[in-house]
Formats: sequence, C-alpha cells, structure tokens
Amino acid sequence: MFRRCLTAAAAVSLLLLAACSSSPSSSGADGKVTLTYLTFNTPSLTPTFWKNSIAAAQKSVPGVTIKQVVAPNTDRDSYAKQLKASGQFPDLLQSITPSQYTSANLLQPYDQSWIDANFLLPQGNAIKGKVYIPPTNSQIIPLVFYNKQLFARAGVQPPKTWADFLAVCAKLKSAGVTPIELGGNDPFAAAVPLTGAISADVLGKDPKWLQERYAGTVKFADANVVAAATKMRTLVSDGYFEKGALNVSYADSITQFNDGKAAMYPMGSWYLGSVPKDAWDNIGVFPWPTDDGSVVVPFAVGGSMAISTHAPDIKAATAFAESWSLSPDNLKALIEGDGAFPMLKGKTLADYKVNVSPVFTDSYGYVTQTNNKVSSIGWATNDDAMPGSLNNDFYAAAQALFNTADVAGQMKKLDSAWNTASK
Repeated sequence: MFRRCLTAAAAVSLLLLAACSSSPSSSGADGKVTLTYLTFNTPSLTPTFWKNSIAAAQKSVPGVTIKQVVAPNTDRDSYAKQLKASGQFPDLLQSITPSQYTSANLLQPYDQSWIDANFLLPQGNAIKGKVYIPPTNSQIIPLVFYNKQLFARAGVQPPKTWADFLAVCAKLKSAGVTPIELGGNDPFAAAVPLTGAISADVLGKDPKWLQERYAGTVKFADANVVAAATKMRTLVSDGYFEKGALNVSYADSITQFNDGKAAMYPMGSWYLGSVPKDAWDNIGVFPWPTDDGSVVVPFAVGGSMAISTHAPDIKAATAFAESWSLSPDNLKALIEGDGAFPMLKGKTLADYKVNVSPVFTDSYGYVTQTNNKVSSIGWATNDDAMPGSLNNDFYAAAQALFNTADVAGQMKKLDSAWNTASK
C-alpha cells in the first residue's frame, strides 16, 4: 500500500482544482475539530475501503471529524507538496515518503514506546531514530513471478543465478514465449528490473551503500553499479521484454501477465493482490537472481499515516492514526488486496482471517526467513531513502536504457541529480 506507483501524468489543472476545493483544518471553540486526511484510490483501496476504515477509526476520537482529501493519482508526495504550496498541507497523510518532509519539520514523530510495543521492526522505517509512519507492513521489491505452464512448455525451471536467468529467457524466447512482462510506460514499473539488479548486486554485497553514497564515498558511476545496471540493458538488447514495452501501462502489464502473454513478471510484492483466483496454482515466485545464486531480498518497510506538525489537535490526530494503523480489518484488506506483508507483533496470517494464494505464502516466506534483506533502492522510507525527487531520476534512467547503450552515462546523470538533490 505504501508503494508510490507513480503515474505518468495528472493534469495540472486538476491538481490545482482539487487543492483549491479542499477546505483547511479547523478547531472550533466548542472543542470539536476537523482534520484533513490525504488518501488515494487504487483498485484495491477503493472509496468504500476508505469510507469504512475512516468511520471505524473515528470512533476512537469523539468530537473529531475527518475530511478526506483524495489525491488525483497515486503520487501522494507530489500532491501533498501541491497542497503545501497552496497553504493546505493535510493534517494526516497516507503512505507518503517521510524523508521528503522531515527536514522542513512538517511531520510529528510517533511516541517510540507505542511503536516498540506494537511492531515487529520498530525502526524499520525510522529516520534519524524517529518514526514518522507506523511500520505496519512490508514489501519485497522486486520478486519475479512466473507462469508455471509457460515454464513447463519451454522446459525450464526457476533460475537461481543470473546466468541461469538469461538461459531461461533464451529458451522461452526460442519457444515463442515472451520472457518478461514490463509496464514500461509507468516510470516506476519500467525501473523494477533496475531496482532488482542494483539492490541485489550492489546493496546485497554492501548493505550500507546508500549511506556511503550520502557520505560521497561511493557513486552510481562506480564500476560495480554500472555492471548491475548493464544487466537491465542486456535484457533490453537481447529482446527479452515484450515488444513496445515502454508503451505498456502498469495496469495493462498486470492484465497481460495474468492472461499468459509473458512468462515472468518482475514486480513489487503488491502484485500478489492481483493474482486471479483461477491462477493461484499456476503462478510461482523466485527472488531476483544473483551471480552466485545467493538469496538477496530487496526489502522495504511500509506504513500507514503521517501526522502534520501543524494539525490543530495533535493528540486527536495521533489517536486516529494509531487506531487506523492497528485495525485488523485494514490489515486484512491490505493483505488480500494489496499483497502487503503484515508487521504487527503477536499476530500470524491466520489472525487476520485472510484468504491468500499459495504464491502469497511462498513470497511471505522470504520475509519470515533469515536471509540477506537489504533496502530496495528507490523504495526505502527510512534513512536509506534517496534524496529529494531522485526516485524520479532513477525511473527515468531505467526508461532511457531502452534507447541507449550508454549505461555509464545514465549512472553519471544519477550522480549529478543526487548531488543537486542533497544540497
């Protein structure tokens, strides 16, 4: 749910209209308070979901009215900044990237004792030791989902090494099967293979790489990063994505993979919420392959809502946020519809009374197992979050690799963008 899933366009006029039409928060003399709450809609997080979840959590704060502000697309951060510029920064913000706001002192940290008492990884999305969104769930970005029937047709098995992966792609292509589905028209989706390669090959060997990049001791232009990024270029140049991959939307990529138009689908674990029930036994999963076959899990701890430091009633805003974040019904919806891996203490999947696919259970195993978990580059919400809007530059570099073999040049551009963003 915390994922950013950036859509390519949202009309500026629509953004401004929505910003101007939302009313500011208020606190009346009668003790009643209205809090604005920024949410967003997806196929699984529907208006009905938000209506019901808000009503349930609102019961914990009598006298408080929640006024929902719905982002026109799933890019919550851009919309929140639009609202801030118009003097209407929301009091509560769902699934944003906290690091983009903390330096301006816009967010209120949660009480650490409450965080410690309720979550499996209390510091999973902490920024400089403080938690600005409760670490309610986690995702793996990416996993590689595969069609078992298409694998059987080509006589291949799930690969463990990068060499195996390329061999599987070649055999699938020879068998007339498109090896890899990619919704390249949506920048975040285009970048998923690049995320997998750099997370596995670079952070898998040096988990502190992002902190070292902040310190200036490593760069994207370094040979090991260029080598990892070259893997995505290889998939392009060898023709392993579907034709016209940059013109395929994220939504269509899900449909096409589910319809058997491609054998593999590298995507965040939220895809699990889109696996059709009639395909539950046909979809398998494996981690992004490494050179030596070791398992590296690109991991990101997500969360629910952030609280503005300018909310008219911080205590009431916190009570609402805490109630919403611990709701079993909300977690159930996120598990089943959004493929979220729950991170609440003292609970198992059975406690949420969910009905999930075998591939969900297999994927969740990578969370519960002891393995090499590293930050998923471009998706971390903690101290490993990239500065400013560098995620967008990262996505753009991935799209560029469809049209240029100058991988080193694209990585140098990322270094320049990093230097600008971190000033």
